Amino acid sequence: MKEGFKRIYFLDELRGFALLAMVVHHTLYDVGFVLGYQWGYAAFDFLCLLQPIFWGIFIITSGVCSRLSRNTLKRGAIVLGCGLAVTLVTAVIMPLTGITGAEIYFGILSCLGACMIITGLLMKPIEKINPIAGMLIMAALFLIFYSVGNGSLLFGLIKLPHALYSTNWLMPLGFYKEGFFSADYFPLLPWLFMFLFGAFLGSYARAGAFPQTLYKSRSKALQAIGRNSLWVYLLHQPILYAIMYAISFLQLIF
Repeated sequence: MKEGFKRIYFLDELRGFALLAMVVHHTLYDVGFVLGYQWGYAAFDFLCLLQPIFWGIFIITSGVCSRLSRNTLKRGAIVLGCGLAVTLVTAVIMPLTGITGAEIYFGILSCLGACMIITGLLMKPIEKINPIAGMLIMAALFLIFYSVGNGSLLFGLIKLPHALYSTNWLMPLGFYKEGFFSADYFPLLPWLFMFLFGAFLGSYARAGAFPQTLYKSRSKALQAIGRNSLWVYLLHQPILYAIMYAISFLQLIF
């Protein structure tokens, strides 16, 4: 955070909670993927109903924090680089070891990194727009572009040209060929608009105008997770894989 801003502990706790929920969700998937237990897949699929809530929390809070960051462009470059590293590991290195089905192309880190860079570049125009108007516009654009992955706008009312879906090179924007797979995928359309919604909301955080109750500390554990979200995201899957494969190895022995 920039110096002079009062810490909004609720943002750390909220992001920490969303990240913890994601770790639990991924653990259930790994139980099915690595250990082969169908109940892991079943629990994972059930929690997918709640997953968009945690996505929204994580992306909006990241957008809010972009208004409090010392250098949004620098942080965006770091996060985007970490996202590219995740792609390298999951799509190149892991398949060489025989582990497939976990490839990640433009996952949450790549999306957040790109959103931070775009927001940093647009910061001056963003600051000139009324925050409430900005949030309303971003919410509308998010809904308009939400169905891009299905080849349409406005939930099917406007069909998009098939040519957009003839290549995977436009995958970061949300356009991809049939058969494309990514274990974690957050295209800029529509998620950029959710991030920018958070950036406009962050105008109030920047002004210290959030309700006072949000500045109170409630959970040190969730704050720690929220403040170190990048490291938690990068390390949780390798740790989970190590645990799951250790359990699998012990099952073969015993």
